[in-house]
Amino acid sequence: MMYVPRRLQESIQIALAEQAGVVLLGPRQVGKTTLALRIAKERDTVYFDLENPETVSALADPGTVLAAHEDRLVILDEVQQLPGLFPTLRGVIDRYRYKGLGWGHFLLLGSSSPDLLRQSAESLAGRVAYRELGSIDTGEVGVAATDSLWLRGGFPGSFLAAADTASLAWRLDFVRTYVERDIPTFDARLPASTLRRLWTMLAHLQGQTSNVSRLASSLGINVKTLNRYIDLLEDLLLLRRLQPWSGNVRKRLVRSPRLYLRDSGIVHALLGLRTLEDVLSHPVAGPSWEGFVVENLLSVLPSWIQPLHFRTQAGAEVDLVLEFGPTRCWAVEIKRSTSRVRPSRGFHVACDDLRAERRIVVYGGSEAFAQARGVETLSLRLLMEELTALGN
Repeated sequence: MMYVPRRLQESIQIALAEQAGVVLLGPRQVGKTTLALRIAKERDTVYFDLENPETVSALADPGTVLAAHEDRLVILDEVQQLPGLFPTLRGVIDRYRYKGLGWGHFLLLGSSSPDLLRQSAESLAGRVAYRELGSIDTGEVGVAATDSLWLRGGFPGSFLAAADTASLAWRLDFVRTYVERDIPTFDARLPASTLRRLWTMLAHLQGQTSNVSRLASSLGINVKTLNRYIDLLEDLLLLRRLQPWSGNVRKRLVRSPRLYLRDSGIVHALLGLRTLEDVLSHPVAGPSWEGFVVENLLSVLPSWIQPLHFRTQAGAEVDLVLEFGPTRCWAVEIKRSTSRVRPSRGFHVACDDLRAERRIVVYGGSEAFAQARGVETLSLRLLMEELTALGN
């Protein structure tokens, strides 16, 4: 299978030159191991797969084993499988620092379980950097592949499949494996059948503000249980809650987050959409494209910019608010159309409420052009390039 170079590789290498280690988080099958092994080619490395029982047995005395590789990069894959390892790592890192060997020793890969985040935060605070690897994005494959990426999603096994049918089969297997095997390892109380129904409902509701009471009722569970399900999907980087803007305006705001399944290919697979034509003729096309654009933009968004959404009870709305600080933001409207598109009156009202510094429409075309009332119409690629430059 071919390899798509990932933009995060350089960031990880820079972080390894500045910190004792890097924690690379991301859902299963997103390419963490492949990326780590690419980095490993450039230096002396030892790799431990903590889902392999033999490897776990070999790490029965982790302090001794890790100390034997002082001059090598140690990659620990699926590190959440051995949470007791974190205090040992802290001790080893501190000894390296004392000896003046403070940088580039560990690359920890994890599927972002709550336990992993809690353990690493408590034991490795100030000792490691964190990076998140998401699905392949448009900037990594080029504009010509955008439609294919939208249809198939950005998991490498799906995007790089030989045909759309093979891609769909990969995604259906992915969902089945997560529902039946992976998620129960984090919370055995969650029935697979209910989880599958929840995923499918979330696909139908892509990009809508959450009504947990109605959703819980549809699933036949209570709100507390539903929130536990949603929390877990978010922790596993499969679901995004886009939080509402909460500044001070004299209007009633919608305070609920928007929910997006983070990979468009998974949305389409759950809804049985096999081809691009199937997607374009389905009501989910607009929300799916919106979620796809949001994920692409957030993949390059500098960490100091807060992504939010804005909606008033009267219907004034902005799909994506990029908040630079308390008094500065950009308003982004997302449209699938490839022709000249005009934002709605509600978008302009919302921009006035937000006092948005820029009013941007991201559309499916490739050209940039100006519209009335200060609106800039940009392609997804152009806005991604602008956001990337802000982080450099």
